[in-house]
Amino acid sequence: MYLTQGLHRALQQNPDAPLTVFGDRIRTVGESADRVMRLAGAFRRLGIGAGDRIAILSLNSDRFHEYLLATWWIGAVVVPLNIRWAVPENRYALRQSGARVLLVDETFAPLAADLRDDLDTVVHCADGPAPPDMLAYEDLTGGDPVPDARCGGDRLAGIFYTGGTTGFPKGVMLSHANLLVSAMGSQAAVDFAIPGGRLLHASPMFHLADLAAWTAQTVVGGTHVIVPAFEPAAVLSAVETRRVTSTLLAPVMIRALVDHPGLAASELSSLRSIVYGASPIPEETLERAMAALPGTSFVQAYGMTELAPVATLLSAADHAAREHLRTCGRAAPHAEVRIVGPDGAEVPRGQVGEVAVRGANVMLGYWRDPEQTAAAVRDGWMHTGDGAFMDDDGYVHIVDRLKDMIISGGENVYSTEVENAVAAHPAVAACAVIGVPDAEWGERVHAVIVLRPGHTLTHEEIREHCKRTIAGYKAPRSTEFTDELPCLPTGKILKRELRERHWNGQPRSVR
Repeated sequence: MYLTQGLHRALQQNPDAPLTVFGDRIRTVGESADRVMRLAGAFRRLGIGAGDRIAILSLNSDRFHEYLLATWWIGAVVVPLNIRWAVPENRYALRQSGARVLLVDETFAPLAADLRDDLDTVVHCADGPAPPDMLAYEDLTGGDPVPDARCGGDRLAGIFYTGGTTGFPKGVMLSHANLLVSAMGSQAAVDFAIPGGRLLHASPMFHLADLAAWTAQTVVGGTHVIVPAFEPAAVLSAVETRRVTSTLLAPVMIRALVDHPGLAASELSSLRSIVYGASPIPEETLERAMAALPGTSFVQAYGMTELAPVATLLSAADHAAREHLRTCGRAAPHAEVRIVGPDGAEVPRGQVGEVAVRGANVMLGYWRDPEQTAAAVRDGWMHTGDGAFMDDDGYVHIVDRLKDMIISGGENVYSTEVENAVAAHPAVAACAVIGVPDAEWGERVHAVIVLRPGHTLTHEEIREHCKRTIAGYKAPRSTEFTDELPCLPTGKILKRELRERHWNGQPRSVR
């Protein structure tokens, strides 16, 4: 299969049905397909061919939807950039991927000058005229169409950048088959995407979780309702006015919805399913959401970008049993999941080890990084770095992260990267960064700092310092100052001791 196949099917069966809804703009399947074919033709005329990389830096929109399909239409590779990253991070991703074209919307157009050094072309995604040094998106959709190259299977479909433990993002290579297997396997288990239904994109479309939902809905056929970014009132309005049937939300978004004063007055009876994941969810938040939306089923997905992204699922039926709410579910139909020890052998049920996953959803590897690929994928098994145990019924209980990764508001943050930013401040002698519980964000980035003699520093100062080199969501949200850090004789900082002060035995849940 190939990722444009769903568009061909929809064009054959329902050409006049609405495919995208963005604000007041509604485009049918036929209109959208025509724009995709013409945008693909424009990419070809720019010299882009099979395997070339096309990047995008944009809020959610119907143009993001067209970009995905048009890139795959000519056999090229998508590189969605993180809208929350600082310029140096996205510049690195553009250079490392070798992207030749960058699409930017009006929000990010001002950053283009700092990103375009190694690019052939920058495209301005807006209704009006483009700046002098950019091409206008709407002009590109007015040229001649080209036929679909129908590239699929194990061909590279996208490079998706995720935080790196060495301070640099890693480019996860996913094929058409990776993405389709994960989406269709998940759909087989939880029936999330509804044929003829309406999927709301409120989570960022650059994120692989939302792309997985997009893929499933495109395969089964239906409408994509899109809002630029998550905002509780906008989500409630979209569900009510557009009769949305399903959506994917991070736990922090679910909390914002149940806390919103307009929830009770909103007509949300069309909403049949919410998939959540990407970060821990407090049981209190989940139970409040289930009570507030009694006609909506909830499904939890656990995985990672390298797994395209789903490994396990906690189904709607599982949510009826309270004892399962502390788990991340059981292996999805397309994935083989086991808990292994340091030797790679499976450990007994109930014993903590590392989550390892095998299946056709496992990434092709890290872009231009064979060493990291070999370390992560061994004998076909993706080693997640998550510590967990499996119970006798096959439910996976995440207990800790073997990697020093923090998940704040659904975004991965690697402590090493933040520590590098903190340590660059002249007042800092030593530091450690950990994730601590946070009712709003699931986890927040917390810095523990030892100051140099004679120096002073405030939390606000260290946060602003970090935001100059890393994204704002990675900068510490809380800071404590101490005389020394707990260390082994070798000098290795004992982060477990630091975490135990804050977590008080609570399990650190799924990513």
